[in-house]
Amino acid sequence: MKKIIPDKLNFGDEIRVIAPSRSISIINEDVINKARDTLEKMGFKVTFGKNVSNVVNDNYKCASIEDRVSDLHDAFKDKNVKCILTAIGGFNVNQLLDYIDYELIKNNPKIICGFSDITALCNSITAKTGMVTYSGPQFFSFGMEQGLDFTIEYFKKMFMEENSKIKIESSKKWSNDSWMKNQVDRVFIKNEGMKILNDGIGIGTIVGGNLCTLNLLQGTSYMPKFKDLILFLEDDSLVPSKYYQKEFDRNLQSLIQSLRDCNIKGIVVGRSEIDSDMNLDKWKEIFYSKRELKNIPIIVDCDFGHTTPIFTFPVGGEAKIEIKNNIINFEISN
Repeated sequence: MKKIIPDKLNFGDEIRVIAPSRSISIINEDVINKARDTLEKMGFKVTFGKNVSNVVNDNYKCASIEDRVSDLHDAFKDKNVKCILTAIGGFNVNQLLDYIDYELIKNNPKIICGFSDITALCNSITAKTGMVTYSGPQFFSFGMEQGLDFTIEYFKKMFMEENSKIKIESSKKWSNDSWMKNQVDRVFIKNEGMKILNDGIGIGTIVGGNLCTLNLLQGTSYMPKFKDLILFLEDDSLVPSKYYQKEFDRNLQSLIQSLRDCNIKGIVVGRSEIDSDMNLDKWKEIFYSKRELKNIPIIVDCDFGHTTPIFTFPVGGEAKIEIKNNIINFEISN
């Protein structure tokens, strides 16, 4: 399948916010206003899908399948829209996958970006259309008053600069606090940087995002499969800390088995949340038990996932990891 790369963004372009997972109504109005203001100050016009605030299910806090798909289709149809940001994550975006018009998307390529539950949507679009999609900040992410600079920097690098390759560096500090509830008393932690589990050189096509969500695509036509893969994986702390390591381990094993026909050339792991209680020894225990991964570069504690800040990476894009003499050279590109 031919790769399709969406056009870059320019000042004045329209960004459409849609809610294919949970409704935007669960986000505090102050955060919504701040997010819109931040994006407008970056030079964009912000519009919203007509169904972003709808809720038909109080348990999942989401609109109907029809309304969520309608907003997705409308965003791709609208020639004025150059980028689609998902409002926030959730638990059931994979309900939409059988109802999406992938030919419509293929014929109207544009940036779509989100993380967490949106992993299923982005990876399925890439699998079905060949279009590069993006794991990165969601609309609510731009409502952060502190600690957003790194996220914006890599958002601009990916979507606004004509870089053929983007070198990934670590942020200076990170956070895993409840910032949407308290924007003032933030807690930031000095970043010790990416950590090496295996050295070597790996070049391949990026697949991944939130591990437990990605695994929902196993056994379906929505799982991207390329000849050579670099897996980008992270998980949230919904699983209690005493089970987190075991859960990640078995989800990883399942993913490796489902991609047996692909060549996994490297693995990049996003930083785990504080409540997950992970450390380097636990990561080593997981990955060193996988014989299939013995001779590929593996790095952990990278800036993506459910901590902040995060860099944006292209699903269906390319990554190169080169680790030698305890030095990491890590690049991504469309």
